[in-house]
Amino acid sequence: FGPVLIYLNSASSKDDDHRKILWNDAKRQLSEEIESWPYNFTRSEDFPHSQQRGQVNGQLLVQDRYMDKQLMQAKSAFVGLAPPGEVDSWQKEGKGYQFWTQTDKIGRFNIKNVRPGAYNLYAWVHGFIGSYKLDLNITIQPGNKIELGTLIYDPPRNGPTLWEIGIPDRTAAEFFIPEPYPQYINSITNDGADKFRQYGLWDRYSNIYPDSDLVYTVGASNYSKDWFFAHVPRKTGDDRYRPTTWQIKYNLQDVNNKGNYTLQMAIAAASFAEVELRFNDPNSDRPHFTTRRIGYDNAVPRHGIHGLYRLYSIEVPGYRFRKGNNTIYLTQTRSGNPFEAVMYDYIRLEGPNSLND
Repeated sequence: FGPVLIYLNSASSKDDDHRKILWNDAKRQLSEEIESWPYNFTRSEDFPHSQQRGQVNGQLLVQDRYMDKQLMQAKSAFVGLAPPGEVDSWQKEGKGYQFWTQTDKIGRFNIKNVRPGAYNLYAWVHGFIGSYKLDLNITIQPGNKIELGTLIYDPPRNGPTLWEIGIPDRTAAEFFIPEPYPQYINSITNDGADKFRQYGLWDRYSNIYPDSDLVYTVGASNYSKDWFFAHVPRKTGDDRYRPTTWQIKYNLQDVNNKGNYTLQMAIAAASFAEVELRFNDPNSDRPHFTTRRIGYDNAVPRHGIHGLYRLYSIEVPGYRFRKGNNTIYLTQTRSGNPFEAVMYDYIRLEGPNSLND
């Protein structure tokens, strides 16, 4: 998009017709801009032409031995060059240049027309948690072509999947999105793809769960129908809200008391929220894990379905579990307003590496 011109003018408030002066001046400037189009910024030395840019090629594969013993092709993965930083630092990068593309069916990528400079290569793959970063600084020089060859992403994994909720795709779009209030329906965004953009959906949670919170039973519940798209506080009346505790109920046929389990919790968005986790004891004074206060995304009030991605790999000793029925309690502790919330991307419980672990 663009280029965009923002024109700021001024007039003395002492002039009786200062508003008219401002308006006429703005129209004059508009006429000048129309006459100047197309702009000559492409002639600037700050705008390198195609032959002065570079490109980076390669192939991305995924290695997850619990899903497939063979390397898997990173189909339709997002691969990009961004300023050097930590894993996922590109999410908060607003000053430097970024260049992104998607891989083809076998994971090949070609990032073209890259401005000269220093970059890191980042990626994330639909269907896999976590993020990839190549441990190599890439320097683009005018006209060069860099072949990276085959890159292998080893996503976070500590054991076999016992159960999972959602799809690891960095959004909450696959979860239950309620019907909007009739008075707020926007026909433009009322189809499946954009349904989350309807106004007031956050308060629908309090209508659906007026007295008790969401309970999800692994093996019986369906995340597209039974997992609310945003973990929001419940409205109690008089514009007051209270924290909410969701439950995940599941059965374990065997428990390795000496082994370590892992709860992979990927968050698609957060806004001034805090999630506390407790295992089989909702009344424990101290949670087993807390995210502490996280997020400034405001995905809920801006009618979004994702924000900054976060992944928590939470180690849980085996003695926290029971043979038979178990419950995980997720408490969103913040309730100052309806927008203090999280959107989950994906949750997975992994067992120990082996029974002898």
